[in-house]
Amino acid sequence: MAPAPSAVDLATHPLTVWNGPLGLPEFGRIDESTLSSAFDAALAAHEMEIAAIAENGEAPTIDNTLAALELSGEPLSRVSAVFWCRAGAHTNETIQKLEREISPRMARHYSRITMNEALFQRLDTLYAARETLGLDKETDRVLEKTWKRFVRGGARLDAEGKTRLAEINEELAALGARFGQNVLADESKWALFLDESDLAGLPASLRSAMAEAAESRGEPGRYAVTLSRSLAEPFLAASARRDLRETVLQAFIRRGENGGEANNAGIVRDTLRLRAEKARLLGYQNYAAYKLDDTMAKTPDAVMELLEPVWKKAREKAAEDEKELQRIAAAEGHNHAIAPWDWRYYAEKLRGERFAFDEGALEPYLALENVIAAAFDVAHRLFGLTFEEQKGIAAWHEDVRTFTVKNGDGTTRGVFLADYFNRPSKRSGAWMSALQSGFRLGRGQKPIVYNVMNFAKPPKGKPALLSVDDARTLFHEFGHALHGLLSDVTWPSISGTAVARDFVELPSQLFEHWFTVPEVLSRHARHVETGEPMPQELLEKMRAARNFGSGFATVEFTASALVDMAFHAREEAPEDPLRFEAETLEKLEKPAAIPMRHRTPHFLHVFSGDGYSAGYYSYMWSEVLDADAFRAFEEASDPFDREAAEKLRRHIYSAGGSADPEDLYKAFRGRLPSPEAMMEKKGLV
Repeated sequence: MAPAPSAVDLATHPLTVWNGPLGLPEFGRIDESTLSSAFDAALAAHEMEIAAIAENGEAPTIDNTLAALELSGEPLSRVSAVFWCRAGAHTNETIQKLEREISPRMARHYSRITMNEALFQRLDTLYAARETLGLDKETDRVLEKTWKRFVRGGARLDAEGKTRLAEINEELAALGARFGQNVLADESKWALFLDESDLAGLPASLRSAMAEAAESRGEPGRYAVTLSRSLAEPFLAASARRDLRETVLQAFIRRGENGGEANNAGIVRDTLRLRAEKARLLGYQNYAAYKLDDTMAKTPDAVMELLEPVWKKAREKAAEDEKELQRIAAAEGHNHAIAPWDWRYYAEKLRGERFAFDEGALEPYLALENVIAAAFDVAHRLFGLTFEEQKGIAAWHEDVRTFTVKNGDGTTRGVFLADYFNRPSKRSGAWMSALQSGFRLGRGQKPIVYNVMNFAKPPKGKPALLSVDDARTLFHEFGHALHGLLSDVTWPSISGTAVARDFVELPSQLFEHWFTVPEVLSRHARHVETGEPMPQELLEKMRAARNFGSGFATVEFTASALVDMAFHAREEAPEDPLRFEAETLEKLEKPAAIPMRHRTPHFLHVFSGDGYSAGYYSYMWSEVLDADAFRAFEEASDPFDREAAEKLRRHIYSAGGSADPEDLYKAFRGRLPSPEAMMEKKGLV
């Protein structure tokens, strides 16, 4: 039955026709009240395109089936890109209400596509004949990946199975939307307001950021700690008030489980139950087996072979450090055991004792503008890219900055947008996404990618000063952005970051290495007031201390990765996920003083969507790759070696998903790495 006509004209609507500067949407013309009807029209248009492809009377060809499928749904892609950008970076009640409605609708829509028998038959015919079609390697890979995506999406199930799988996908999408909104509600509503007498131990830069946070929340003249990492973690490291540290950390780790409608425990239970059922329906032993089937790791056992030895080494290192923290606390007259809200505080004292410097001393040299310039400079020296800021271009929020990106020959590469500061309307964390990906198929298009951060916003007229972790985060997300910007493929579905989940973090984590390259720091780490470069002594201390706290950091990350795998490597979901979390951590003998980096009720990577479910290990898997990859430059004795940079660009940053990730890595490095380089990088061996 043909979809009902919509009142929205897709040929003129600002959500689908992007007539803004640089080919951007005209954000100022987008009326939120038309979002729902724009989705209606775009979904209906895509349904008609899919029907035309599936019902084509001609024999299936690459052009009339695979290419037509790849290029279909452009209006829906555009509406979705703008909407999901707003949902994450600048939401409100209207956006959130529509998110709860549209998430299951989108799941239902894409389920209908992958379960369309006529469409799958055309793909299946092409796939069976692929060896006789004379396909180039990229097209052959896209055909294979598309066929497998349909099979994994239920194309081969019977009618009853298809109906049930579609229902599961719809329910999971709705649960994921609610999970993320509940976390955002906790984060945006909670703040600890303090007065001058409560600020013992806090550096001036943190006080300034807390003053801005309080003023933005209607408490001028006071100071606020929020649940943004850029405020909470520095406060935990610096505040001499143990009672306040406990208050902040307890609120931080209890996000998503504060009772009432915003409690995520039930959502997690239902999500795990549905994922287990989905895996069984598709013929997999458990959900981890289903998710890992399309990754480098391939199996849960391979993941555990990586995580378990790292966990053992990390616990040993953390135990050594905890004894030292206890010694420092005792020397100050405190006999209490080190609690989770004590670790960062005494760790900073231990850092000062071992390396004779306070990490806070680095912040005047890490102004946001300097770190941005450093990231752009590295991209230029490695890949020839230049970034030019364009003022006065409206985006989804006034804080968003826009840059044109040029190739070394002056031609346009794409557009980069950056949204750096925390606000109550933005979900926590940091991420990269795209308004549109870059590809050559059909008319082709250039990439428009964006980074979103949650740095503490300084008072007006003052520079934003970053911690070392913040600066690394900026480099990390910019590495993802480069993966999108440098994409050089024909097919949309393999563009940019459309790669295996445990490969996608390689370009981002690898790019972090250049942040601490001495010549990058000497050029860009300039004092915010004097312009003087970071003193050599301070630079050397920072590099010497780079592995300080590796036990703590690795325990908090690996605990989250192990719990994620424990949840999803079961045939049946646990009835009480929070009890299961506690029991799993007890079996692992997790140090009591180190919380998980992401406790289950706010584990957005895993439960606000399907992206990193049974996949949080990916960061460590990619870390094995990135530690070895940077050695290519170390072996050349030049962090900007031209030959290594060109191979890196061609085989990693530009290749997208055009080949198997193992083959891409081997093309760059000549072989696959072992975990030893990563363990050495972390200082665990």
